[in-house]
Amino acid sequence: MAIKPLQKWIPNLKKPLVIAGPCSAETREQMLQAAKELVQIEDVRIFRAGIWKPRTRPNSFEGVGEDGLKWLKEVKEETGLLTSTEVANTQHVELALKYGVDILWIGARTSVNPFSVQEIADAIKGTDIPVMVKNPINADLALWRGAIERIQGAGITKLAAIHRGFSTFEKSKYRNNPLWRIPMELKRIMPDLPIICDPSHISGDRSLVPYICQKAMDIDMDGVMVESHPTPDQAWSDAAQQITPATLAELVKNLNVRTEFTTDRNFSAELEDLRKDIDRIDHEILEALSMRSNIVERIAHAKHKNNITALQVHRMDQLMNNRINNGAKIGLREKFIKELYHVIHEDSVKTQNEIMNAIVSKSAKENEKPSE
Repeated sequence: MAIKPLQKWIPNLKKPLVIAGPCSAETREQMLQAAKELVQIEDVRIFRAGIWKPRTRPNSFEGVGEDGLKWLKEVKEETGLLTSTEVANTQHVELALKYGVDILWIGARTSVNPFSVQEIADAIKGTDIPVMVKNPINADLALWRGAIERIQGAGITKLAAIHRGFSTFEKSKYRNNPLWRIPMELKRIMPDLPIICDPSHISGDRSLVPYICQKAMDIDMDGVMVESHPTPDQAWSDAAQQITPATLAELVKNLNVRTEFTTDRNFSAELEDLRKDIDRIDHEILEALSMRSNIVERIAHAKHKNNITALQVHRMDQLMNNRINNGAKIGLREKFIKELYHVIHEDSVKTQNEIMNAIVSKSAKENEKPSE
């Protein structure tokens, strides 16, 4: 079944869609105050709040439960905003539907588990409720896509993906590494699927939220889900990443919303010429890589003949330092060079191993032939 565009389930929508609300429902007063301030922002169409909070460790605040659903219902009645909350199991789905929650979302800790996603898919089968699926905590595009397809398989056509970044052990300024290439690849694979960015969970730091929102617009995402609290520093969960409704209003006003296409014919012609230049250079790069691959094959035969291993760590270090230095001289970023040559060298070692193993296997078979 085809995925419906956001405009089909959010009337009179202008880009970007803004989903906002506190990380967690804490009290009735907090919910209503947040909603009454957020509804003043024209682009905010959906009010979000966590009712059940999956926490890493026990004895942390894990949400107010069913009471929060009653408050969400009041929010909708008093402000007219659509409401949304996270569900992680069948009971959550049943209660959310009972209290008239408009949109469900599946969190990162749930989307990582196909059994849990299927349980939710089974629970919503036969309904028409919109569902948003956050990326799993680990950088696994297939797992994210699979979760979306399970919900789609339940007959849900009002679907969206939420990009909230990926867990990493590397030191980073982000709470969760955005790895923008992954949602961009998801968009390529599923072009009709709306993708919404969650800058709060990517950043973990409210000062980075505006930058991440703009980055999401720059790559043509459909909207943002921002955690907003009347008094962020007093929030019961994720205080550091929440912003006030007033700050959100300023953020939205300053967003530069880009489009994928333009009616400016001069620009289109200029872009087409530049793309032709890119295509030509890419062809030259591919030809150079093919020539490099041929040399790698010759190296494999030479190494086998001299009983040398395919992987030579010293050579890799020397190569990387040399390429980084050469790249810097012509204005290429160190991180880009490292990533590029990591892939090239990894493929080179793999190719050499395959060739050397094939030579050994062929020699062994020849030795096993009976003498005539």
